[in-house]
Amino acid sequence: MTTPSTSTPSTTAPATDLIAHARTDSAAGLDALLLAVGRLTADDLAGPSTLEGWTRGHVLSHVAGLGGAMVRQAQAAERGEVVPVYASPEARTALIEAGAGRTVAEHVAALTAVRDDLAGAWPQAGSPLWDAPSGYRGGPLSGCVLAWWREVRIHSVDALHGTAREVGYDTWDDALCAHLRDFLAVRLPDGVTVDDVAGDPRDVTVWLAGRVPATPLPGDLPELGPWPSAVPSR
Repeated sequence: MTTPSTSTPSTTAPATDLIAHARTDSAAGLDALLLAVGRLTADDLAGPSTLEGWTRGHVLSHVAGLGGAMVRQAQAAERGEVVPVYASPEARTALIEAGAGRTVAEHVAALTAVRDDLAGAWPQAGSPLWDAPSGYRGGPLSGCVLAWWREVRIHSVDALHGTAREVGYDTWDDALCAHLRDFLAVRLPDGVTVDDVAGDPRDVTVWLAGRVPATPLPGDLPELGPWPSAVPSR
């Protein structure tokens, strides 16, 4: 588990087209994850994910828990309220642990509920609610859909790695890779930019996200700082 970064990405509201794309692609990513999870076995769920100390069940529980938290952010924004994403880091950990041992059917049910709830909770394209304050990083609600987009696509790879339904980083489209490079640039040491890191841009993005790229990056790589987060995250 990483610790919060002392630097945070900009909370400037993103362009409307990026918000729309994030909503569309995160929904497609969740649909693909649901289809894959439904074909996993109990042994798959109990097996290790790419994240140290977490089974695949832990990753899926985290995705479902965060999805529920994003639903609450959208609902609160509609009421004109601001609520925390999680009550505390301890509450987040407890939520993940509570769902880690679900059966395949239970994971599918939890993720399906998140899919349906988010479809009804996110504002329509162009809605002023995307600019409403949220409990995520003290930024607008649009930051929540971007966070959800990142989490669904990254953790799908984490959860399915080593299974017959494994997916790769090629499921990250160019828009997501560009967004991740911008969001994660704060992990680089002072004076180092993403453009300074040699290698295929997608592999650089994967490395910035703390994952192992398909092709090792050449040269000596700088040490990455923590994942930028308002609460401890993976």
